[in-house]
Amino acid sequence: MPTTTRRFTRIAKVAVTVALSTVAFAVPASATAGATATPAPPAGGHGRAVFVQNDRVEGNQVIAYSRDADGSLHRRTVYGTGGKGGVLGGSAVDHLASQGSLTYDPHHKLLYAVNAGSNTVTVFSVEGDRLHRKQVIASGGVFPVSVTAHGDRVFVLNAREGGSIQGYRLKEGKLHRVADWNRALHLNTGTAPEFTHTPGQVAFTPDGSQLVVTTKLGGNSIEVFPLGRDGTPSAKPVVDSKAGAQPFGLTFDARNRLVVADGAENSVLTFRLHTDGRTTLVDDTPTGQQASCWIVRNGDHFYVSNAGSNTLSRFRQTREAHLEPLGNTPTGTGTVDSSITPDGHFLYVQTGGAGAVDAFRINRDGSLTKISTTKVPDGVGGEGIVAL
Repeated sequence: MPTTTRRFTRIAKVAVTVALSTVAFAVPASATAGATATPAPPAGGHGRAVFVQNDRVEGNQVIAYSRDADGSLHRRTVYGTGGKGGVLGGSAVDHLASQGSLTYDPHHKLLYAVNAGSNTVTVFSVEGDRLHRKQVIASGGVFPVSVTAHGDRVFVLNAREGGSIQGYRLKEGKLHRVADWNRALHLNTGTAPEFTHTPGQVAFTPDGSQLVVTTKLGGNSIEVFPLGRDGTPSAKPVVDSKAGAQPFGLTFDARNRLVVADGAENSVLTFRLHTDGRTTLVDDTPTGQQASCWIVRNGDHFYVSNAGSNTLSRFRQTREAHLEPLGNTPTGTGTVDSSITPDGHFLYVQTGGAGAVDAFRINRDGSLTKISTTKVPDGVGGEGIVAL
């Protein structure tokens, strides 16, 4: 279908692009790539776990933690992905500069991890807090940063060389690349600093009928691919753009509206998403923080990670789709990707500057109470977290 380009209709404000750093942190080499280490006693069968990706350049790893009833974490096992992590130019606390680099498929009990440095994706089966590596497959592009799943379809977002998406069919627990499901994004990914210009996330809409891609400064846009009945994405996306915008992390509200963190204007944008891929802005709420790039939802509450302010911003959505600001909660240095447990009781957020995970209890009013900080092996700059 033809490309449609429109400007976001939004409340007037000054756009400020926040660059976290111009020098990437070095990633220590402290474990053997592909190795499984430090096993712990059985988890007792409760199945509660948190998985954290460290994006280690010598060999990417997923660290599995058992999760106690009070939300505290206990290190279990380090699993090699069979691929390498990568570092985008200019990144400091967020080497992938993306959301959704580690994704769980609850229907099939599979965990997908991107290996940015080797242009591959790893598929793990999940049993409680234990993983079994089933497959490593090419990502169909360069520097994969985000992955999304719906039914038997999986799509990966590649960040470099203009960006691209690649689709797969899931059969018997393994991915099978569909050649016709590759689409180039033609983004401006070569401008420095690189980490602000590569795309941020790919995600299915809740009904699986569309794919949404955020492009950050590489396209200043939200791009939507309507999908055919067989899962084939449209030849070109429907593009909504605004000069200076940096759409980054995304989620959906209870009415399937698109909710996006804009890291340049440091605001949260809510859109009505139409069946033809067009979007209509219905709310624009500033965070008052810096580098507001990642977002997760728990009921009518939303939590935004502000890497430049080392905080989480909390919002409550009203019936009119407006997001009401409810304050900020301090975290460790470099607040990045986060995940909420399926029961909505706990939030875990990576702090890329500290190389750790901060655990919070979510209270009845949506406020957060700090539980603990857990160091992640080689975790500085790492992104990708899933809480089960």
